[in-house]
Amino acid sequence: MTVSRPAPSSTLDVATAETYAGWFSTLADPTRVRLLHAVASSPTGSARVGDLAARLGISQSTCSHHVRRLADVGFVVVDKVGTSSVVTVNPACCTGLPHAADVVMGTMLEKPCCPSDLPDDVTTRPMLTTDLRTVRDIYAEGIATRNATFETEAPPVGVLVDKWLEGHRWVAEIDGAVVGWAAASPTSSRACYSGVAETSVYVAASARGRGVGKTLLHRQVTEADAGGLWTLQTSIFPENRASIALHHAAGFRTLAVRSRIARLDGVWRDTVLLERRTATP
Repeated sequence: MTVSRPAPSSTLDVATAETYAGWFSTLADPTRVRLLHAVASSPTGSARVGDLAARLGISQSTCSHHVRRLADVGFVVVDKVGTSSVVTVNPACCTGLPHAADVVMGTMLEKPCCPSDLPDDVTTRPMLTTDLRTVRDIYAEGIATRNATFETEAPPVGVLVDKWLEGHRWVAEIDGAVVGWAAASPTSSRACYSGVAETSVYVAASARGRGVGKTLLHRQVTEADAGGLWTLQTSIFPENRASIALHHAAGFRTLAVRSRIARLDGVWRDTVLLERRTATP
């Protein structure tokens, strides 16, 4: 299904419009678009200027010029490491730029429910009690990445299952083995919020990149629509760009970047707050 929402009636304020115009004008140059993509899509999210120049087939001076323009508006950060300039993508731009486009176009709405290209070898089913130990192990793998949750160790299985909504707990399987899970937790005990839930999706390290997360999210949001959950929300570290993209494809939209919201291992971290609304609450 496609969810639609009326465009906001208020006029975009001048300061916000000027900020967005600066972003879009910076990306009006194809070389900068290619540069930003090269940095953002690198495995580490960073690259040396010299390597970027070679990759794009441009001179190092031209590359440096365009990198400075990208840095001026905050798309990238440039650090000196020895004699090299290392360019790192600013995680906030991965959420801020799509959000800006949504605001400008007056949409601020969800995309179609889910992608249709789900892998044939991944299946989903309701989570069983016998799955909980494996589910906890997969959760522990996610915790270990330090880019999935503020939790630092997996709680006992009883604690996990007690916080999840009955009928909104799923596992994914490949060849009969559990390789991921998704669950929804109530955001409040008040009856008026009974249709609002916080979602989680975790995939085993051995199964990442095989469409498990996409398949789990498809099951989660379609079952939420059918089961009376009109709002799903989740918080994701901005560094976890793959998860943000996955949720956008499943109909979630970025609401805000919550700066320095909590500390993990003594370091203040940001989170991206995303939300999905059903069409007919």
